[in-house]
Amino acid sequence: MTRLALYDPPMCCSTGVCGPAIDPALPRIAADLDWLKRQGVQVERYNLAQQPQAFASNPTVTAALREHGNDCLPLVLVDGEVASRGAYPDRAELARLSGLAVAAEAEAEAAGPKGAASCCTPGVVAIGGAGRSSGKCC
Repeated sequence: MTRLALYDPPMCCSTGVCGPAIDPALPRIAADLDWLKRQGVQVERYNLAQQPQAFASNPTVTAALREHGNDCLPLVLVDGEVASRGAYPDRAELARLSGLAVAAEAEAEAAGPKGAASCCTPGVVAIGGAGRSSGKCC
């Protein structure tokens, strides 16, 4: 089983999805990590502000921090080796890094159903509830 570890920069909470200005990459990476878990990848996530010992106890992470400073974060390790640094990989890249043969499926799932329109789709306007069959949005 592949083991993927994500080392986040310091954030106010474990996911960083809080406060008035949320980085849109954070909810996406959280969903992508959940997706990886469902594919059988062992996923671990660490936040420098909340779990500094996880950073300090990993020689690969401490070496990256010494060499690049906090600019190396987020840092992704796959089976203990640096696989990505400085940016959150997208779902297809995470699938590739994890050795999953479903990279194309990962991109499609992340993008949502082709041609699907919902109340959240740009350019789709639901007036007076018209066009909504389930009464739910996203």
